[in-house]
Amino acid sequence: MNHTAYINLGSNLGDRLCILQSAVAAIESRLGAAARRSKPFESEPWGYSSANPYINIGIAITTTLDPTELLAELLDIQRAIDPSPHRDATGAYIDRRIDIDLIAVDELTLSLPELTLPHPRMHQRDFVMTPMAELAPAWRHPILGLTAAQISASLTANTL
Repeated sequence: MNHTAYINLGSNLGDRLCILQSAVAAIESRLGAAARRSKPFESEPWGYSSANPYINIGIAITTTLDPTELLAELLDIQRAIDPSPHRDATGAYIDRRIDIDLIAVDELTLSLPELTLPHPRMHQRDFVMTPMAELAPAWRHPILGLTAAQISASLTANTL
C-alpha cells in the first residue's frame, strides 16, 4: 500500500543547503521515489541557544514502507551524513549538520516507544508547519483536527 510520508530536514552546521540536498537525494535513492520539496525555511534553533540558524525543508514522498521501517531508513541516512550525537550529555539539543524527522504518514496516528505520529511537537514549530503547509495545505492533523495551513497560520499569529 502506498503512503505519503512528510519529512522535515534541518541543518545548522556546514554548507546547510548542500547537506540538505544530499539528504533528500539519499532519501529519494533509498525509497526509489521522487520527493516534492518545500522552499528552504531559515529559523533560530528550537529548544536551545546557538548562533547558528537552521535551514529546514519539508518533503513529501510516496513509500510502501510502514512507518517504523521508514524511520529506520531515515535514521540510517541521518547517521551516514553525520554520525555525531544530536544531544549533549545532559540530553539537551545541540547544533547538527543534519536532522531528519518523520513528521507524518498520511493521517495515521501511532504511539510506539521509538515513534509517535504525527510528530508530537509539529504544531509548535513554524519550521515544520510552514514547509508542511506549502506541501500539503489540506493535510489534516488527526488529533487536532486542523489542516496544515490552519496550524501554520496560527503559529504566524501566535494563536495556537
